[in-house]
Amino acid sequence: MDLQVQSERQNDTGRLRSSALTRPVFAALDLGTNNCRLLVAKSAPGGFRVIDAFSRIVRLGEGLSRNDHLSVPAMERTIAALRVCGSKIERRGVTAVRAVGTEACRRAANGAAFVESVERETGISLEIISSQEEGRLALAGCAALLEPTHPYALVFDIGGGSTELMWLAVEKGRAPRLLDQTSVRCGVIGLTEEYGGPNVTRVNYDRMVEAVADAIASFEARNRIQSRVDAGKVQMLGTSGTVTTLAGVHLGLCRYDRRAVDGSYLRVDHARTVIDHLVAQDFDGRARHPCIGQDRADLVVAGCAVLDALCDVWPVERLRIADRGLREGILVDLMGAAGE
Repeated sequence: MDLQVQSERQNDTGRLRSSALTRPVFAALDLGTNNCRLLVAKSAPGGFRVIDAFSRIVRLGEGLSRNDHLSVPAMERTIAALRVCGSKIERRGVTAVRAVGTEACRRAANGAAFVESVERETGISLEIISSQEEGRLALAGCAALLEPTHPYALVFDIGGGSTELMWLAVEKGRAPRLLDQTSVRCGVIGLTEEYGGPNVTRVNYDRMVEAVADAIASFEARNRIQSRVDAGKVQMLGTSGTVTTLAGVHLGLCRYDRRAVDGSYLRVDHARTVIDHLVAQDFDGRARHPCIGQDRADLVVAGCAVLDALCDVWPVERLRIADRGLREGILVDLMGAAGE
């Protein structure tokens, strides 16, 4: 090989390596009512490459439905998790970060004081976002999973403190257009606390389903989604721990595998078979499943009730499952703002 050509190739390789090392590093932190989750990533062709991640169940909204305040134990658990996030952000040399708080922070009378404590204790500047912004970010993170074969889409996110619903128009070659959006206070923590805790009877489960159906009735009334479902024009996309858990259980995974779940389809009748099985089990039975575990064995039943209600009101044949959402939406925004 010509020495000059070889030298130029080596220089090009060195420049590529140097560019990769000096590229901006982005962090997205989602502090929800139940979970604290972090993604650290660099841009990559067609999206981004995750270089670090963190997830911990903190139950920040525990007891919030009874007294409208974040409890001291819940705040302490959450700040401990956020310290871990802060260490990862610093260690990875993050150049742009957005950290957001959702329903628990929005709703709590001491939410603002908690945000001040977070910055003082961890150095993380936490932004309490509206339910509209929460929905926008979740949609930005999972919109790639929507299919142009159906002109409408119902996207939902079952959270710890609320359930977000987005009604969309879908056209090939265009970004989905938001037609309507709502947030209902039917989250897995509040429902679990109100309807039975770790051991929910079938009667209380049915009451949960009815409560959620009542909460979403006005959204159906003003959009008339059901008639479009009946005409086969609606796809449903779920982005939440509930749907990913049900998909994992249905697939019989020995341990949760995001690659097997994200983007998969789950027929509603199959989902309901899994739901019936989980509702019939006790706490310990659910906790033993590798896709559920001890920390979520009580909450998963409430999530099932929300999904059951959604499918009662809007009886689609199948769901698409997204193990992506708000954090990914934040990363898309951050990278777009940086010109990546």
